This record gives sequence, structure tokens and C-alpha cells, in this order.
Amino acid sequence: MPSKVLFVAAVGSDPRNPWFSWSYVRQNSDTLLAALREHVLLTVVAVLVASLIAIPLALVAYRLEWLSGTILALCGALYTVPSLALFAMLAPFTGLKPVTVLIGLVLYALLTILRGGLTGLRQVPPEVREAARGMGYGKLRLLWRIELPLAMPSIVTGLRIATVTTVALVTVGYVAGHGGFGTLIISGFNNNFYRPQIMTATLACVGLALVFDGLLLLAARATMPWQRRKGSS
Repeated sequence: MPSKVLFVAAVGSDPRNPWFSWSYVRQNSDTLLAALREHVLLTVVAVLVASLIAIPLALVAYRLEWLSGTILALCGALYTVPSLALFAMLAPFTGLKPVTVLIGLVLYALLTILRGGLTGLRQVPPEVREAARGMGYGKLRLLWRIELPLAMPSIVTGLRIATVTTVALVTVGYVAGHGGFGTLIISGFNNNFYRPQIMTATLACVGLALVFDGLLLLAARATMPWQRRKGSS
């Protein structure tokens, strides 16, 4: 351990190894763009697939209250599996391919999106439902016109948290050879603690999470104008 500390201290004092370097960014722009494409693709596909599974599951859990505990428990159990262990369990069946990372990311995003949807649906005021039923709304129309719109803020919150979490988890995909910026970060550590590479990939990862979160927030504000009016009142 002392030798490792001395090594890091020595590297840290080396002016040829700064924490950030524009020359590194320029010289490795193709590599950074390839990592960006992989990171964005894995994140977007994982959140989309997880949403297509989790939101219907939230509707089932909402309609069938007796089943909600089981659904939440199963998704919660998947969420507790350590990411490295999950990828290791998947690898013998799927190989070291992007689909291995994708399956793991989808399983981790399920619980957050499911909880957001279920919480939003449960927060719809009972008097609102009763008023809609009194106006002749059936179950499907009630869900589509009343319950889902009122649950959207909670659903979007779940999507935002799941997206930011997925951006972070993609980095762990380096164990399968498809970790986006995570592969560059680990490569930097293995390459004599090459700080420009480590810091550039880390900043890019953080920036990507902020961009995704900002885009989802803007989309929510554009599609839910009543939330803007509520916030300004």
C-alpha cells in the first residue's frame, strides 16, 4: 500500500500529467466521440426498454393491489444485485456484448420507473376519480384522460432519476468491454494513472447526465403546461 501511495504522489506531481488537457481532447476526439455514442445509445435504449416494461407493471400493480407487493419485491431484489456480479452472471449466456450491459441496465432502471409510476397513480385524489366516474368515464377513459395525466409529474421524476442513474451505471459496463466513458476511465487508471483521460471521461459522463436530465425537464415542461401554471401561482 505505501508503494502505491508513493506512486500516486509521484504521478500527481508530474506536470506532464495534468488533471485536464485540451491537447488530449483534440488528439483523442474520435475515441471520445465513439465513447459518447456508446454511452448515449446504451442509456437511451435501456431507459426506453425499462419504461416499456415498468409503466405497464405500475398499471398492473395499481389495478391489482394484491399483486403490487410481489412486483415491487421482484424489482427490488433485482436492484440489490451488485452490478459487477450481475454482468458476470449474464456473460456466460450473452457473452461480452452490448446486450449484456443493456440487460443489466434495464433491470436496474425498472424499480425506479415502476415506483414513480405507481406513486403517481396512487396520488390521484379519490374525489377526482369519483367525479370522473359520475361523468360517465369508464376504466380505460379514466386512466387515459385523468389518472395518467395527473400521475405524469411523478412518472417523469422516476424517469429522470432512472436516466441519471443509468448514465452512471453504463460506466460499469467496462467489464463487458462496452462501458462508454467508463472504459476510458478504467483505461486511464491502468495507463499509469493518466489523469487527462480519467478527468475528461469523468467530466463527459457528468455532463451527459446533466444534459439528459435537462432535456427530460424541458420535455416535461413542454408537455405538462399545467405544471408551469401551478408552479408560477
